[in-house]
Amino acid sequence: MTNGGLARLSINQETIKQWSLPELAEGCGKAGIDKVGLWRAPVQAYGVERTARLLADAGIGVTSLCRGGFFTALDPAERARALDDNRAAIDEAAALSTDTLVLVSGGLPPGSRDLHGARERVAEALAELAPYAAARGVRLAIEPLHPMYASDRCVVSTLAQALDLAERFPAEQVGVVVDTYHLWWDDRAPEQIARAGAGGRIHSFQLADWITPLPAGVLLGRGQLGDGSVDFRAFRRDVEASGFDGPIEVEIFNEALWARDGAEVLAEVAERYVQHAC
Repeated sequence: MTNGGLARLSINQETIKQWSLPELAEGCGKAGIDKVGLWRAPVQAYGVERTARLLADAGIGVTSLCRGGFFTALDPAERARALDDNRAAIDEAAALSTDTLVLVSGGLPPGSRDLHGARERVAEALAELAPYAAARGVRLAIEPLHPMYASDRCVVSTLAQALDLAERFPAEQVGVVVDTYHLWWDDRAPEQIARAGAGGRIHSFQLADWITPLPAGVLLGRGQLGDGSVDFRAFRRDVEASGFDGPIEVEIFNEALWARDGAEVLAEVAERYVQHAC
């Protein structure tokens, strides 16, 4: 394995959740990895400006911040709070010098079965937030989640649905996330990746494997690259053929990985990335 094979690799913070931010910066530096994806809660706990200085001093760039979103509430006060929180997330992304804020749209409100209405409320929120984000140099990246999350976390389940929303806005303001964990099953994914690339709307490309049987607690069921069903090279070929040449983020939520030594996990992620995605 050569370091050149890792040139585009970004390590999402949740993949090695057991590490503090200083440990993440030090560990990635030692491994020759100069890009990370971050999550708001640990960044807020450490301090946004402090995090920005830590990573800048280590020579590590931030490829994305996760997450904004959760736009589907019916209650006006709840929707207003969500918009305020997303403006704060945009400000945090700008302070961290990342141009990409990942959005998880939100599920159906309690008692509702109106998927179309929920998606329209996502569009309404994007109309409010996209100009605010653009003024701060931040792009909004809609992440479609696997359909099993549609009821409670994300009413946007396919790349086509995400693009239908994103294409209402300029590409430099709103795009999409291509996440293999959520899209591997969709036989329309290749054509939708081409559609996204043609419009300059792929703002983030993330890797994780789909393993079965699903672990208890589906949110933590992502697999190490190569342990499951995803054809990573096929996804990478499609994404690169569409024109995307940006960072490739490995984002794995898995308690078994979190229970291990962080340096060991990082080395394994890098090895599996080269083995299965290069």
